[in-house]
Amino acid sequence: MDKEIISKINRFTRREFQEDELYIFSVILCDNEIDRDYECFSDNALEKLKSLFVGKTGIFDHNTSTSNQNARIFDTEIITDTERTTKNGKPYKYLRAMAYMVRTDENRNLISEIDAGIKKEVSISCSAAKKVCSVCGNDKSTGKCSHIKGRSYNGRICHVILNDITDAYEWSFVAVPAQVNAGVTKKFTEESAKKSADTDMAEIDRELRRDIRRLAFFRGGRTAAETVEISSKGMNTSQLIRLKKAYENLTGRKGIEVQLMPENRKEQTGVYKL
Repeated sequence: MDKEIISKINRFTRREFQEDELYIFSVILCDNEIDRDYECFSDNALEKLKSLFVGKTGIFDHNTSTSNQNARIFDTEIITDTERTTKNGKPYKYLRAMAYMVRTDENRNLISEIDAGIKKEVSISCSAAKKVCSVCGNDKSTGKCSHIKGRSYNGRICHVILNDITDAYEWSFVAVPAQVNAGVTKKFTEESAKKSADTDMAEIDRELRRDIRRLAFFRGGRTAAETVEISSKGMNTSQLIRLKKAYENLTGRKGIEVQLMPENRKEQTGVYKL
């Protein structure tokens, strides 16, 4: 967890919290897909919700009791999936939030349930000034639209487009959300996924450097080991592997294979649902 994340969280706290005191997770709040109620958010609505949901509390089943508060959003972003389209043919977009909880004895079970994927689905509560019919373009509140949500008109499913968001109230863990894709995700940012990959590679590099130093010691003693330790610090993984193999050839020792990350590591550690 970097200092920028801690700083964003501490904007909402009365004192500065440290990394080991906090539990952080990512959640998809909503998207532009047509949901179970035959409604969807416009791109403008998602942008508005992006700013409004920063600082909003997370609760259960939309029960607004203060004792029901369990988490708070400290950052949001809109993600566009260029390889996916919505039911109405638009590029798929979703609003993802980063939320935090303070680790306590009381919420230990909740954190375990989130990690296990038991507490996952979420729903949001907000207000939209415009509810536009996808068939005729009229605002449903004006009474000028007679189309029925979910019914097909000329091969097109009628749905309501939510726009002009005026407020965002809260987000809740629920059993069955209106939006199918809304819920906790495994990685809370693209950056966190990259950091995980970087951590894996750093550990591989450390192992390679240890092996190289040991091989150099067998070849030329302490001086050789200390020299190669210094020279290998600026090397990347591929260079370290080649250097290790070179020392193995010199010493006649059979090398240990290191499993490297595949080219599509980003795909493997990207955003996906629990």
